[in-house]
Amino acid sequence: MSTPPGEYYTEERWQNWLDRIDEEDVDPEDEDSARLLLNLQDDAAIAVAKIITDYEDDTLDEETTLDELAGVRSIVLDDIDIDDEETLMLIDGVQTSLLCVFYAAEEYVAEGVAADATVADYIEAAADAEAEEDLDAALGYCVQAGTQIIDGEDLPMEVAEELEYGLVSEWVNGLDSLQTAMSDPEVVEEEDES
Repeated sequence: MSTPPGEYYTEERWQNWLDRIDEEDVDPEDEDSARLLLNLQDDAAIAVAKIITDYEDDTLDEETTLDELAGVRSIVLDDIDIDDEETLMLIDGVQTSLLCVFYAAEEYVAEGVAADATVADYIEAAADAEAEEDLDAALGYCVQAGTQIIDGEDLPMEVAEELEYGLVSEWVNGLDSLQTAMSDPEVVEEEDES
């Protein structure tokens, strides 16, 4: 069953997650809080995976696919209206991780799979670029790694675990969600409020 255009992800769905996170006293050290943030991230990555899958199955053409990805991106990366500074920072981290997911998906559709290096090589090059404060290049390398992950390559966890905390580690965290979503694009169910 194909998803009708515009229905891969909705503002209402994103807002429901934000409301839940805002209502709960989110603490990144707490396992339930961490899972809630990861579910927020995975849920958006699953929407991206479904769009890509429909593109690969010729359900969507290139232009429609890019439009759908841009639509989800504009929902997820929009400014957030939450008063609590710490909660806002945590959600900003999720948005940062997902930025790379969107760019990788768009690159995959528009340009195909990057073939000049391995996923590990791209991530190491991204970390080197970040160390030199060349963040555009760092993001570019992560995006290229992402096109390979969409194409079925694995994200080597030993490389990911060696990264210093920073933008590259956030982007790679997003690629990890994308890899999971591509292999199992099942919707993360929002738990019913009872």
